Amino acid sequence: MRLTQEKPDLSAYLAADEVVDHHHPLVREVAAGLAKQSADTYAYARAAFEYVRDAIPHSQDVGRDEVPWRASDVLRERTGICTAKSHALAALLRAEDIPTGFCYQRLRDDNTSGYSLHGLVAVRLDGAWHRQDPRGNIPDGVDAQFRIGEERLAWPVDPECNEVDYPVLYAEPSPVAVRALKEARDRLHLWQTYPSEL
Repeated sequence: MRLTQEKPDLSAYLAADEVVDHHHPLVREVAAGLAKQSADTYAYARAAFEYVRDAIPHSQDVGRDEVPWRASDVLRERTGICTAKSHALAALLRAEDIPTGFCYQRLRDDNTSGYSLHGLVAVRLDGAWHRQDPRGNIPDGVDAQFRIGEERLAWPVDPECNEVDYPVLYAEPSPVAVRALKEARDRLHLWQTYPSEL
């Protein structure tokens, strides 16, 4: 799939904001620790991805009810749904001056018998964008890996089931997803209000 930047200026994909608060001391602390163990930019990007994928479990997988939405909160609570985890990964990558965009998929949702918006990121390395899915792996077939070139996402879309890969690389997180996260009282409430598409 051909990815398209929403904004032509790469500096937009390095910006901090209320959600991607990469100037926050906790984000800086985690980033510094990962950078210390990484030989180069690629190694850092992979380490940040694996940290968010593995050390911050998806709240559905571990039965957590908190609904963090800000990157620093996701790192502090050490949980979040896919979209929140993408905020944390983007903050860690941007903290080390790696351009990072937000990407989305519309996937079937077995919990609601409908669809749900799935959040991921794209990282710019070697002059190109590469989508990464920090959702978190689970034994029944979800095995996302950090890849440059051939993608290894949690779920490939199935167009026959009206699933969608959105091709736009957004500089900021989806406002509809962020609003649902902010307004949710807990994870159960979030599943009732979370958007099915952009």
